[in-house]
Amino acid sequence: MVLLSVAGYLAVQYVTGGGGAPGCKVVSAEDGGATYEFTPEQAVNAATITAVGTARGLPERAVTIALATALQESTLRNIDHGDRDSLGLFQQRPSQGWGTPAEIMNPAYSAGMFYDHLVEVPGYTRLPLTVAAQRVQRSGFPDAYAKHEPDATLLAAALTGRSAATLTCQGRPGATRDKGPAAVRAALVRDFGQDVLQPAGAVAGSGDAATPAPTSSPAAGGSTGADADADRTVTLPVAAAGSGTEASPERRGWQLAHWAVANASSLHIQRVSYAGRQWTAGNTDSKWHPTGEGGTRGAERAAGSVRITTAR
Repeated sequence: MVLLSVAGYLAVQYVTGGGGAPGCKVVSAEDGGATYEFTPEQAVNAATITAVGTARGLPERAVTIALATALQESTLRNIDHGDRDSLGLFQQRPSQGWGTPAEIMNPAYSAGMFYDHLVEVPGYTRLPLTVAAQRVQRSGFPDAYAKHEPDATLLAAALTGRSAATLTCQGRPGATRDKGPAAVRAALVRDFGQDVLQPAGAVAGSGDAATPAPTSSPAAGGSTGADADADRTVTLPVAAAGSGTEASPERRGWQLAHWAVANASSLHIQRVSYAGRQWTAGNTDSKWHPTGEGGTRGAERAAGSVRITTAR
């Protein structure tokens, strides 16, 4: 009877998404093997916070501070309650001028407001993380942010694209109607802004926006499997976002690829490919594997774009 009860419980947890059980993991690209496990909901919010920061041209340190702050304030959950009238990822208060309740409950808006205040802190990139966060938050627990710095650093390295192929998720779809290429494009614009869909030199609103990749024949080195999925695939040409060492095309590509994995459950994303590697939802090891597509030629093609394929 005990075994049957346990089996029934596990089945319910699988179907319902585990009641918030971890479904994503980020690992260190350096020696030491540090890892951080978190839920798909947390992954979506972390990816949004990161995208908003990098879209503004802010350094990875700013993203780390923002992620550590949200880990402390809300555990990266967009909660509709808190101390007094505090709301959202950063527990911002409408009565203190942070915005309306509806605005604060919009993760992209609340992240933007946090960054607006962070950049006004003189020398924030050189301050201890907990000091920089406290200058923005004015919390009653000013030292609370420090304990989240290791996890926030791992997340920021992956979600800004500095650490390649280090973020994975189970990719089991949740209870959402957001699916298909249109939903992926809408979410990309929500987090990064309209420019994320535009190849270099393209005009917004033109037919040059990110679209499924053109079909190629096997004789030309293409993949018949990929061709069959063209109507479900969003292809994002990769270009450097801004300038400086943090804005290389490769780093931008891994940021977009990791963003897609983080959003896999909410957007019903089945597969993400970039730079000769591929993540597929539902794999038991949930790792990035070599694509094996077209040899060197296929890897070069993959390095120039991120391919996000949704489920049928």
